Amino acid sequence: MPRGVRKTPLEKLQEELKEVQESIQQYKNSLVTLGEKEKEIQDKIKLEQFKEVSTILDEHEMSIMDLKELLISSKAE
Repeated sequence: MPRGVRKTPLEKLQEELKEVQESIQQYKNSLVTLGEKEKEIQDKIKLEQFKEVSTILDEHEMSIMDLKELLISSKAE
């Protein structure tokens, strides 16, 4: 019983190449998405760090300017 026309070696290779190219594109898309997520997480980390600093400043009744002056004076010493 015939199963259809057999593919030539060239057709098989072209099909395989197409599949590989599609896989590569999927990985590239994933890398872009992961890169965006990485930046988003890094931004969230920075925000949390600033929140911690802000809390400490509030606890010590200091302003951002006070902190700035403190850092500048300690660097000058």
